[in-house]
Order: sequence, then structure tokens, then C-alpha cells
Amino acid sequence: MASSGKVVASSNEEETTETPAAQKREEKLRKFRELHFKRNEARKLNHQEVVEEDKRLKLPSNWEAKKARLEYELMVDQKKKECAEQGEDYDRVKLLEISAEDAERWERKKKKKNPDPGFSGYAEAQLRQYQRLTKQIKPDMENYERQREECGEDFHPTSNSLIHGTHVPSKESIDRMVDNVEKQIEKRSKYSRRRAYNDDADIDYINERNAKFNKKAERFYGKYTAEIKQNLERGTAV
Repeated sequence: MASSGKVVASSNEEETTETPAAQKREEKLRKFRELHFKRNEARKLNHQEVVEEDKRLKLPSNWEAKKARLEYELMVDQKKKECAEQGEDYDRVKLLEISAEDAERWERKKKKKNPDPGFSGYAEAQLRQYQRLTKQIKPDMENYERQREECGEDFHPTSNSLIHGTHVPSKESIDRMVDNVEKQIEKRSKYSRRRAYNDDADIDYINERNAKFNKKAERFYGKYTAEIKQNLERGTAV
């Protein structure tokens, strides 16, 4: 009887000694599983960030500015529609939302900016005309979505796409282009004529740029050099 009592006591002692070790092992396994799960989550997030960064690098440099401008124009169009439905003037509502500080800052910018730098060459004039016309273009999102559905994969053409000559402009687009051309013709008709060339005038220049310079010099210093020129023409200059 005594021997059996000793066996039971020893088994209880083994259970009490093994239980804390098993608990520690289970705790370590649980922490290991948590770390493994966190590592997988971090790997997925890193992969997503790499993909997003690659997409951003492939976009044009001014993509963010264009996106912000398009979003602003869409917001303006939505605001205009709301004002039209409520019977309000959009310009008046817009002015009510502008603070005095913003208005003063915009006025200062307008004063600093020169809207017409003048004619310096046909290339610069063509560039200003192009910029002025492109600023007037407003995106038609309904037409954009319709063309996207009609063209399908050819909407973003590749080297294997055959879409040349398949686009037919709408009647509204043609009318808008005709109105724009007529406005340009009307504006050009108001320009002053170029001064006629005087055949009897003295030729004292080698090209048109030199002729302009000579005219400026004559306007500022002509009265001081008139006598010298006369003496050179008579041959009496010392």
C-alpha cells in the first residue's frame, strides 16, 4: 500500500513539472505564428506599394497637375448645373465664396502678368495661339465614355492597331471648329495693315532687323547726327 502511494505522488509531480513547459512551448508557437502572419502582411503591403510606385513612374511628369485640373473643371461644371437648377448666377455664387485675401492676391497676379507680350516671331505667335485654343477646350466625359465603349481595346492604340481614318467627328464638333475659324478671320481682319515699302527711301540697312535698329537710332539720335550725315554726303567732312 505504501508503495502504491509513492507511485501516485510521483506521477502528480511529473504532471506539475510538464505543464509549465508545455505552456511556454505553446506561448512561443503562438508568438511565432503571429510574427509569421505579420511578415506575410508586410510582404503583401510592400508588393502593393512597389506596384503603385511603378504605375506612378510610368505616368507623365505633369499627370498630377492635369488630374487636379480635370477634377476642378468637373467640380465647376457640377456647380454650374446646380446653380442653373436653382436659378442662381454661378459667377455671383463663386464671388461670394472667395475671401478678400484671395481676391487681392489674384489681382496682384493679374497686374504682374503681361497678357500680350507682343509679336516676337511667327513661332511664338503660333504657340500662344495654340495655348489659347487648348485652354478653351472642355472635356466631354459622356462622349469620352461612348467612344471608349465603341473602340474597345483600340481606344488605347498600339503598334498593331489599325484605326487610322476610322474616326468621324460629330456635327457639333464641326460647327464648333467653323465658329472658331470664323472668329479668327474676323479678328485678323481688324489688324492694321503693314506699312507699304517706300522705293524712294535711302537704303542704309542690310536686312529687316538692321532696318528696325536704324529707325530706332534715327528716332533718338537723328537730330544730333544730321549735320554729320550731310557733310559725309557732300564730302566736306573733316
